[in-house]
Amino acid sequence: MQVVEQSIDDVVASLSPLSVEWMDDVAASAIARLSALPKKTQYDRQDIQELLDSDFSDGLLCARLFLALSKDSMETELRSALGSGGIGSTRYKTDPNTFLATLESLGLPEAMSATINYQPVWSDILVERLRSGRGSAIQGQRRGRGLEDFAEALVREVFGEGGYETRCTFTGADGTTAKCDVAVPDKSKPRIVIESKAYAATGSKMTDIIGDLDAIIAAKRHDTPLLFLTDGLTWKARMADLRKIVQRQNQGKITRIYTTKMREQFLADLHTLKAELGIS
Repeated sequence: MQVVEQSIDDVVASLSPLSVEWMDDVAASAIARLSALPKKTQYDRQDIQELLDSDFSDGLLCARLFLALSKDSMETELRSALGSGGIGSTRYKTDPNTFLATLESLGLPEAMSATINYQPVWSDILVERLRSGRGSAIQGQRRGRGLEDFAEALVREVFGEGGYETRCTFTGADGTTAKCDVAVPDKSKPRIVIESKAYAATGSKMTDIIGDLDAIIAAKRHDTPLLFLTDGLTWKARMADLRKIVQRQNQGKITRIYTTKMREQFLADLHTLKAELGIS
């Protein structure tokens, strides 16, 4: 093989988009099921039952598409409504009436009617592309940023403007550093470290959340409280992972875990820490 010296310009000039086929067997099967649905002005429980009876997995995917729910969101809705006992085909076969009633309560018949009888225009294609791409990313960003803003507002109430730093890299024990959402009173020698993670937010995958917390735990001084604020119903579908975080709290690595419903407790604990640590 001939030896050549490549330049960056040559490589860049030869780049091209990577096109991949998005449709797999599951997608093709779902599309076939959707195409075969009869067009009616109204749909009811019997239509949902026929959708699930033919092939439960395909049928549930079609239901999710009508409801415009992500896989995690759909699972969360079903678990919340059905409680214990699973949300799969076995649960459906065991208790079909409750399962069908749950899908009815989510508005599936109405969603089917509205979607199937909708008269599309060309701009719908572009709107859908925007929704599934940028729109999905924005939703995730807003979930995460909203929780960060919630935490910052309470910190500001207790420590005042200038009494903390946000979205920074703090310096902990032995000069070790890590990123956090809030460092009180500053990032150079924080007395309190606060991290907020909204599960199902963009960039907040399970491994990211646990990894970020572990990085903070490893970097901070042992006597620096770590307060963790989180929320999101999708945690219900990842109980084993949430349990790992709770275990860290039980081990004293995380001082306390909060949700938005624990606002008053979070605020009271901030006041207590301010007094105990002598932060002016």
